[in-house]
This record gives sequence, C-alpha cells and structure tokens, in this order.
Amino acid sequence: MGNFSQQNDSHITPETLKSLGRYDFPNPISIDPDGIGIVAIGGDLAPQTLISAYAQGLFPWFNEDEPIAWWCPEPRCVIVPTDYKPSKSLRKQADRTRWQLTLNQAFDDVIHACSLPRSDGLSEGEHTWIHEEMIEAYTALHAHGFAHSIEVWDEKGALIGGLYGLKIGRIYFGESMFHRASNASKIAFWGLMRLCEQSNVALVDCQLPNDHLISLGATTLPRPHFLAQLDTLIGSGSTTWRKDSHKSLSVSLIDTIEPWQLK
Repeated sequence: MGNFSQQNDSHITPETLKSLGRYDFPNPISIDPDGIGIVAIGGDLAPQTLISAYAQGLFPWFNEDEPIAWWCPEPRCVIVPTDYKPSKSLRKQADRTRWQLTLNQAFDDVIHACSLPRSDGLSEGEHTWIHEEMIEAYTALHAHGFAHSIEVWDEKGALIGGLYGLKIGRIYFGESMFHRASNASKIAFWGLMRLCEQSNVALVDCQLPNDHLISLGATTLPRPHFLAQLDTLIGSGSTTWRKDSHKSLSVSLIDTIEPWQLK
C-alpha cells in the first residue's frame, strides 16, 4: 500500500488521490453528456481504486454477479451540515431516550445491517448492491481510516441504527443507513451532521435523491457544480475522526458544543 494508509491523516492533494488507482476514469460530463449517470464499467474495488474514483466524483453501484459499474449522477444529492436542522419531534425523542451514539465501533455490523432488506417496504432486490464484494471493499477502506460508521445503541446496548460512508478532506460521501427502532437512522444522520460541523466537513454527498433524504434537508446540485467543488473539498484539511476511542455520546447531547470523537 505504500503511503496509502497514512494519507487520510495528512494534507492530501486531489492529484495524489486521483493517481492512486490503476485506471484512468473518463470525465463524467464528456462521457455522459445526457446525464444518465453511468460513466464506466469494469476495474476493481481495491482501496486505491475506490479512493481515486471518489476523488473524481464516481462511486460503484452494481448488483452481485454483474460487472462493476461506476456512477456520477445528474443531479447530485447533497446536504450542507451547517444547514441541517432536526425536526421538533426528533429533538423531543432524543431528549427522552437513553440512546447512545458511537463512531467506528461496529463498522462490520453496520454495513451488514445496511445490506439487509429494510423495514420500510423496499424489496430485497433494492439492496443487492451491498453484497459481499462491496462489504469487503468498504471494510478494507475502514481499516485504512477512510470509511467510517456511526452507530446508535439503545439503553440495553443493542445496535438499533447507523450509517456508513467515506470521509476525504472536507467531504463525506454517504453510502447507506439502517434502523431497527423508529427514527434511529435519523438520529445517526443528526450525529453525522454535527460531527461534520465540528470537524470542518463542508459537504455531505448523498449521491441519489430520494424522499427520505429530501425530508432530512438534502437538496440537489447540478453535476458540474458538484464536480467543480471536489478538488477544493478533498484537498482541504479537516479534523481526523477517531477509530481508537470507545467514547460514546448521549443522543440528548448531540447539539453540545463540545467536540465529539475528534483529535
């Protein structure tokens, strides 16, 4: 891996990240002028390939036993952490529960939970893209300090919700979330927003818009606008998110001004 495992903790340049992979990804706007979203087929899911792709605005999305497909949708769904405001009902729930938030304490459990059929009526087929090959790839990114999970635990210590994604510089690329208790994924998302705000992460990429994300405050950017911001965001420093701390945070304290899980 060379210096790859150290690059997440240092000042990195867009050129360095883009050059990590073995493949030359095409320019999304040139190869996909109609905005269909898919820009390349093939390659691999090695950590270097993934980081190089994300640094260029691409992410993998494909079903099991299909070729790897790389996407850059038009438009792009995003949310600015400082703009996020939880609903009054979510605040009330946070105040009256004894749930706890953690960071990077159950990545494997979170990504496997995200791969299962959801309780919101979506069919199993909608989740086949988080298959074993994807799980192995993002688990490797977690080991290298790029992929992160946020977990929500109930008062009995059971994992009831969470999310995972990648942090590169000042942008967090969200991948998926899950819940086993009402609003647990929304609590995890709220925790993500505050963690991003405290660590100078300026934008969260939600990839594709859906009703749930829009209800949380996400919006859309034209693809060229999103891509134009990438070099600045990934080339700017932000505070490192800890992997070695078991410190938890009561969900009633999400909006505390005290930094959480940072170094």
